[in-house]
Amino acid sequence: MELLDPTVEQPAQAIDFAPRPKALAGKRVALIENTKHNSDKLLEKIGDILKKEQGIAEWKIFHKHNSSVPAHKEVIDEVKAGYDVMVAGVGD
Repeated sequence: MELLDPTVEQPAQAIDFAPRPKALAGKRVALIENTKHNSDKLLEKIGDILKKEQGIAEWKIFHKHNSSVPAHKEVIDEVKAGYDVMVAGVGD
């Protein structure tokens, strides 16, 4: 009997993360929710905490079309043009 291993070893990939600000005070924060249950409530709470404890200037929630796709181009363009930091949140 011959056993076949269907898995393929994945090559290691380096991930380049976006630069992080040293502080959040005065920053505009985009909160992107994935449409799952309670993700908007979680992000609203995070936005309020960031405003109170970190002194962010403002926050706004953006909505994806659904949880299984990336944010649509209009959201990405608005976030890139008008916000300093982005937080993606999930719910359930």
